[in-house]
Amino acid sequence: MQLPEAFISRTKAIIGDEWPEFEQALNEESPTSIRLNPWKTDGEHHVGRIRDTQPVLWASNAYYLNVRPSFTLDPLFHAGCYYVQEASSMFLEYFIQKYIHEPVKVLDLCAAPGGKSTQLSSVLPEGSLLVANEVIRSRAHILAENLIKWGNPNTFVTNNDPSDIGRLTGFFDVIVSDVPCSGEGMFRKDPAAVSEWSVNHVRLCAERQRRIVADIWPVLKPSGILIYSTCTYNKEENEENIDWICRELGAEKLEEPHRFMPHKTKGEGFFMAGIRKIVNSATNLTKLTRNEKKRDGRNEGLTLPQELKTWLSSPVDFTYLSENNAFFAIPSIHYKDYQLLKNALKIVSAGVALGEMKGRDLVPAHALAMSNVLSENAFPDWELDKETALNYLRKEALQNIPSNLPKGYILVKYQNHPLGFIKNIGTRANNLYPQEWRIRMK
Repeated sequence: MQLPEAFISRTKAIIGDEWPEFEQALNEESPTSIRLNPWKTDGEHHVGRIRDTQPVLWASNAYYLNVRPSFTLDPLFHAGCYYVQEASSMFLEYFIQKYIHEPVKVLDLCAAPGGKSTQLSSVLPEGSLLVANEVIRSRAHILAENLIKWGNPNTFVTNNDPSDIGRLTGFFDVIVSDVPCSGEGMFRKDPAAVSEWSVNHVRLCAERQRRIVADIWPVLKPSGILIYSTCTYNKEENEENIDWICRELGAEKLEEPHRFMPHKTKGEGFFMAGIRKIVNSATNLTKLTRNEKKRDGRNEGLTLPQELKTWLSSPVDFTYLSENNAFFAIPSIHYKDYQLLKNALKIVSAGVALGEMKGRDLVPAHALAMSNVLSENAFPDWELDKETALNYLRKEALQNIPSNLPKGYILVKYQNHPLGFIKNIGTRANNLYPQEWRIRMK
């Protein structure tokens, strides 16, 4: 790997005599690591039938793989049983476990494609609300897809600029801000990052990161926690920005920042720091409007199709809503927050999509199949072999439907994990896998 001379001299100033080991690590193959979904795997590790894997020491249910399988060809990947994530960035769990011990409202500010959001969804205290935001619309839909597959209904996905969210003064207890950076820590995974690197680009990134944090700062409650991270090495985007936030915005470090270097830990370059907001002035918390205060989230005026009442494992814990002939459910503990956020932000997905009326037919939503609150007895199911599962994920027509399956909507599974729905009409079945999610292979 041909590194820019300015990068070499600047990084040598940070790591000193460790440069030869660092340079050697950059020429080695990047490790592959995954996190298992605790709601869908029961601690089992069966990805690609790979055995004798090593755990990622700073994250639960996380493993390095000895070889990189074809994740596209593994139905369990599409079922949301695990997420492929760079190991160093999994250090987020350390801060959550150490500093967060009760239900909180968390904003994952720059969340796509969803690694940290799925991890937060797994490790936050029960009853917490996660708002995962992505400013780029196309990436926001990728984020929503990954979180839908993960299956936790206590998650909203939004598509907003940080300055828009910043108007929700004092709303969040925790903000996770994995800010866009110069990407030095991804050099061995992304050769384009090397060619795009320059000292001027580093400075521009550092300035943009400060603007992002300044825009979002009002939304963090006094004594709230900001977890700041980058995948880069330089001090301008890391320690100097942390010092700037503490000095200019009013915060204190929770502890010394953490640096991950590829010659010291099995992963890519990464930086993470936690700081606590120490502003003492009164915060004007965002209020619900008068009309919203009157709504208690108990399905007022909504006539539910009878089927919906049997589809969730704990239906009384949800508030049911309808929009454009579609039904969805919001955890009742987050209903007022949903109403507030809906009026302020662009919501891409929230809670659990249940189904949509098409004529007289109530078609179950794919998100329902992925959800960890789907009732086990809601639908008849069909266990698929791997070849048939991949055909389903390609959105192809399925053959040889068992004769004992009833007509109507069937939940198809692979190794007992839901993949989605088909509609059995007797002579054939309609494949209801989302068109935009289908896997494409030559």
